[in-house]
Amino acid sequence: MSKSAEAALAELFAAAKAAQANAYAPYSRFKVGAALRTPSGAIFSGCNVENAAYPQGSCAEAGAITAMALAGERRIAEILVVGDGDALCTPCGGCRQRIREFADPSIAIHVAGAEGVRRTFTLAKLLPESFGPEHLAV
Repeated sequence: MSKSAEAALAELFAAAKAAQANAYAPYSRFKVGAALRTPSGAIFSGCNVENAAYPQGSCAEAGAITAMALAGERRIAEILVVGDGDALCTPCGGCRQRIREFADPSIAIHVAGAEGVRRTFTLAKLLPESFGPEHLAV
Protein backbone atom coordinates (compact mmCIF):
# COMPACT_ATOMS: atom_id res chain seq x y z
CA MET A 1 0.00 0.00 0.00
CA SER A 2 1.36 3.42 -0.94
CA LYS A 3 1.94 6.10 1.67
CA SER A 4 -0.94 8.15 0.30
CA ALA A 5 -3.25 5.12 0.45
CA GLU A 6 -2.08 4.43 4.02
CA ALA A 7 -2.74 8.04 4.98
CA ALA A 8 -6.20 7.95 3.39
CA LEU A 9 -7.05 4.74 5.25
CA ALA A 10 -5.75 6.23 8.52
CA GLU A 11 -7.99 9.25 7.97
CA LEU A 12 -11.01 6.98 7.45
CA PHE A 13 -10.09 4.96 10.56
CA ALA A 14 -9.78 8.12 12.67
CA ALA A 15 -13.21 9.33 11.53
CA ALA A 16 -14.79 5.95 12.31
CA LYS A 17 -13.12 5.81 15.75
CA ALA A 18 -14.37 9.32 16.57
CA ALA A 19 -17.89 8.29 15.55
CA GLN A 20 -17.63 5.09 17.61
CA ALA A 21 -16.78 7.15 20.69
CA ASN A 22 -20.14 8.92 20.33
CA ALA A 23 -22.24 5.79 19.78
CA TYR A 24 -25.33 5.40 21.93
CA ALA A 25 -25.33 1.76 23.03
CA PRO A 26 -26.68 1.56 26.60
CA TYR A 27 -28.25 -1.89 26.07
CA SER A 28 -25.66 -3.93 24.17
CA ARG A 29 -22.69 -1.76 25.18
CA PHE A 30 -21.33 -2.61 21.72
CA LYS A 31 -20.33 0.67 20.12
CA VAL A 32 -19.77 0.78 16.37
CA GLY A 33 -18.43 3.57 14.20
CA ALA A 34 -18.36 3.83 10.42
CA ALA A 35 -16.80 6.25 7.99
CA LEU A 36 -17.10 6.33 4.24
CA ARG A 37 -15.28 8.21 1.54
CA THR A 38 -16.97 9.43 -1.61
CA PRO A 39 -15.28 9.77 -5.01
CA SER A 40 -14.96 13.51 -4.31
CA GLY A 41 -12.80 12.67 -1.27
CA ALA A 42 -15.38 13.78 1.30
CA ILE A 43 -15.65 11.66 4.45
CA PHE A 44 -18.93 11.01 6.27
CA SER A 45 -19.24 9.11 9.52
CA GLY A 46 -21.94 7.58 11.68
CA CYS A 47 -22.40 5.61 14.87
CA ASN A 48 -24.89 3.06 16.08
CA VAL A 49 -27.83 4.42 18.06
CA GLU A 50 -29.79 1.91 20.12
CA ASN A 51 -33.36 2.22 21.32
CA ALA A 52 -35.25 0.50 24.15
CA ALA A 53 -37.59 -0.77 21.41
CA TYR A 54 -34.76 -2.81 19.85
CA PRO A 55 -35.80 -2.86 16.19
CA GLN A 56 -35.88 0.94 16.20
CA GLY A 57 -32.12 1.38 16.55
CA SER A 58 -29.85 2.30 13.69
CA CYS A 59 -26.48 1.07 12.51
CA ALA A 60 -23.32 3.13 12.15
CA GLU A 61 -23.19 2.48 8.39
CA ALA A 62 -26.75 3.76 7.98
CA GLY A 63 -25.81 6.95 9.82
CA ALA A 64 -22.79 7.55 7.59
CA ILE A 65 -24.86 6.93 4.46
CA THR A 66 -27.55 9.32 5.70
CA ALA A 67 -24.94 12.03 6.33
CA MET A 68 -23.57 11.47 2.82
CA ALA A 69 -27.01 11.77 1.23
CA LEU A 70 -27.82 14.86 3.29
CA ALA A 71 -24.67 16.51 1.89
CA GLY A 72 -25.87 15.74 -1.65
CA GLU A 73 -23.36 12.99 -2.42
CA ARG A 74 -24.58 9.74 -3.95
CA ARG A 75 -21.58 7.38 -4.34
CA ILE A 76 -19.42 5.48 -1.88
CA ALA A 77 -15.80 4.87 -2.90
CA GLU A 78 -14.83 2.92 0.25
CA ILE A 79 -16.09 2.39 3.78
CA LEU A 80 -14.56 1.42 7.12
CA VAL A 81 -16.45 -0.10 10.07
CA VAL A 82 -14.91 -0.33 13.54
CA GLY A 83 -16.12 -2.33 16.53
CA ASP A 84 -14.52 -3.70 19.67
CA GLY A 85 -14.02 -7.35 20.58
CA ASP A 86 -12.24 -10.25 18.95
CA ALA A 87 -14.77 -10.99 16.19
CA LEU A 88 -14.84 -9.09 12.91
CA CYS A 89 -17.47 -6.36 12.97
CA THR A 90 -18.73 -6.64 9.40
CA PRO A 91 -21.82 -4.74 8.22
CA CYS A 92 -25.12 -6.49 8.92
CA GLY A 93 -27.17 -7.76 5.98
CA GLY A 94 -29.34 -4.66 5.86
CA CYS A 95 -26.31 -2.37 5.80
CA ARG A 96 -24.68 -4.44 3.08
CA GLN A 97 -27.73 -3.72 0.96
CA ARG A 98 -27.69 -0.03 1.97
CA ILE A 99 -24.05 0.20 0.88
CA ARG A 100 -24.93 -1.55 -2.39
CA GLU A 101 -27.45 1.18 -3.19
CA PHE A 102 -24.62 3.69 -3.42
CA ALA A 103 -21.61 1.57 -4.39
CA ASP A 104 -20.29 -0.82 -6.99
CA PRO A 105 -19.70 -4.42 -5.87
CA SER A 106 -15.94 -3.87 -6.23
CA ILE A 107 -15.61 -1.23 -3.49
CA ALA A 108 -13.49 -1.92 -0.42
CA ILE A 109 -15.13 -2.50 2.95
CA HIS A 110 -12.48 -2.25 5.66
CA VAL A 111 -13.28 -3.99 8.95
CA ALA A 112 -11.38 -2.69 11.97
CA GLY A 113 -10.88 -3.15 15.68
CA ALA A 114 -9.35 -0.78 18.20
CA GLU A 115 -5.86 -1.60 16.86
CA GLY A 116 -6.68 -0.79 13.23
CA VAL A 117 -7.85 -2.51 10.07
CA ARG A 118 -8.18 -6.25 10.50
CA ARG A 119 -9.42 -7.24 7.08
CA THR A 120 -10.66 -5.77 3.83
CA PHE A 121 -13.45 -7.26 1.74
CA THR A 122 -15.10 -6.24 -1.48
CA LEU A 123 -18.83 -5.63 -1.32
CA ALA A 124 -19.21 -8.49 -3.81
CA LYS A 125 -17.59 -10.85 -1.30
CA LEU A 126 -19.95 -9.76 1.50
CA LEU A 127 -23.06 -9.52 -0.69
CA PRO A 128 -22.64 -11.93 -3.63
CA GLU A 129 -25.02 -11.80 -6.58
CA SER A 130 -26.60 -8.67 -5.14
CA PHE A 131 -29.66 -6.79 -6.34
CA GLY A 132 -28.93 -3.16 -7.14
CA PRO A 133 -30.41 -0.06 -8.74
CA GLU A 134 -29.42 -1.23 -12.22
CA HIS A 135 -31.95 -4.06 -11.91
CA LEU A 136 -34.82 -1.58 -11.93
CA ALA A 137 -35.98 0.18 -15.05
CA VAL A 138 -35.92 3.66 -13.58
